[in-house]
Amino acid sequence: MNLMKVISRKALLATCVVLAMWWLPTAHAASYTPPTSNRSDLILDDSWRFILADVPGATNVVFDDSSWTAITLPHTWNNLDGQDGGGNYFRGIGWYRRHYTVDGSYTNRQIFLKFDGANIVADVYVNGIFLGEHQGGFSAFVYDVTPYINVGTDNVIAVKMNNAFNADIPPLNADFTFFGGIYRDVHLLVTDKLHITPLDYGSPGVYLQQTNVSSNSANLQVTTKLRNDTAGSSNVTITTVIVDATNNVVATLTTNQVLNAGSDLAVVQSTTIASPHLWNGRADPYLYQAFIQINDGATNNDLVQQPLGFRYFSVDINTGFHLNGQYLDLHGVDFHQDRLNEGWAISQADMTQDVGFVMEMGCTAVRLSHYQHPQTEYNLLDQDGIVAWSEIPLIDYITSDINFSNNASQQLIETIRQNYNHPSICFWGVYNEILLDTGPDPRPLVQSLNQLAHTEDPTRLTTAASCCADNYDPINFYTDVIGFNEYYGWYTGAYTDFGAAMDTKFPTVSKPMGISEYGAGASIYQHMENPSEPANISSPGTPHYEEYQNLLHESTWQQMQARPYLWLKSVWNMFDFA
Repeated sequence: MNLMKVISRKALLATCVVLAMWWLPTAHAASYTPPTSNRSDLILDDSWRFILADVPGATNVVFDDSSWTAITLPHTWNNLDGQDGGGNYFRGIGWYRRHYTVDGSYTNRQIFLKFDGANIVADVYVNGIFLGEHQGGFSAFVYDVTPYINVGTDNVIAVKMNNAFNADIPPLNADFTFFGGIYRDVHLLVTDKLHITPLDYGSPGVYLQQTNVSSNSANLQVTTKLRNDTAGSSNVTITTVIVDATNNVVATLTTNQVLNAGSDLAVVQSTTIASPHLWNGRADPYLYQAFIQINDGATNNDLVQQPLGFRYFSVDINTGFHLNGQYLDLHGVDFHQDRLNEGWAISQADMTQDVGFVMEMGCTAVRLSHYQHPQTEYNLLDQDGIVAWSEIPLIDYITSDINFSNNASQQLIETIRQNYNHPSICFWGVYNEILLDTGPDPRPLVQSLNQLAHTEDPTRLTTAASCCADNYDPINFYTDVIGFNEYYGWYTGAYTDFGAAMDTKFPTVSKPMGISEYGAGASIYQHMENPSEPANISSPGTPHYEEYQNLLHESTWQQMQARPYLWLKSVWNMFDFA
């Protein structure tokens, strides 16, 4: 056969194959359907009994609590007496009790009791047995109650809450009410004996660390903390499935590991995501999801889902905040977690409405003052694309006692581990308005907390809200960036002084600086045309004209906008608080 004919036929065949492939439908990524979860998360908010007193014998199973008040969680005893701004609200002990029958199907399972938040000290008992004491009012905490729960029959949960002053627990002092009670949800968490542990400082037990993120690729490290509570070793398969916003599989990571009986293990998996769709603030708050499956052979033992948003950010000393390589004007508000007549015992609907108001204002950032906020709020910030500053309640002053320092560190670890996977969080705050002339020197503790934050999470920036230190003081230089609480026209000077004061402060700080608080008080019932600055805002009866607040905001906002070196511009405060 003629060689040219052979070549021509081969070329024609290749062309036909290419054309045929061109006409084939494009292959699509597989859609992900997670397996049926083998864990149950039961909310235990109803059928509680409460008494505002320290009652002997309240831990006993047969104790008669029928005369106590029937309540539903979330609950605080200071929702009324604590909201007027006075210091005469009740701070002391209240008891909670609940009967609960654990379903008989949960035999041979691992059972945990989880509190999303209870202030300040919680002593927890199950069937008369002391589980432990949690100190700190804003973090979740979890106890393994498996040895103490009677499956299929009645159980008694008893909790002694105490919001009295405690020198070992920050905050020692602040300008807000320390509401007492179990003011967030309580869960009964039921898992397989082989499970992802909820006992790592109340975290989900899964940590999604992203590095070297760009529009081209992103490195992802998944750390999963496992626990084997079976009587024998297990051949564990850990499968992490990353799905995009349309539920299509982007990556699947599989690791096989032998886990001995009664042991814990941190399993690390790594991958690179090509061309990630970036979480880009309000413009495009794109979220992936990570599903972490645990299997022992054909058995689906556990499943945990976590949010994942790829983004990278930086703060320039001269040009402010940048998200994914582009300047983003971070302006927003600080806010607390309370409501009129509710205190801190707010509902999911309250939180959703609050973040909705923040969105309506056009905020690109929030500072979650002055403590860890409920998980619902972080989830909403992720979904809405609002950059978050989350902080611990180290406020005003400290003590020199090692117990205080240890608790501050504990609260920081809890905050970081419980919120590690929220893409909205870009900043960990380590203090607010620490006083340098009251009590022990806070500088060593602040420096230690800053180092701890970087050890726990090397991917985010640390910050603080300073008001009470000279610009040159070392306490302003420990964190990666610093915020200043500036009240020109309210606590000091005139609001027209703001810009010049910042221009004087800026070169002395030599650290990216933002405005973590500014503003003025106002009453919707007090009005005056062209009001002047109040002579003494602290004096009883001094009017807080709403029009003056407007003038201050309009002037200060223009002065801040003219200074791009301010990486954050945040109003104090979004909502009235107790």
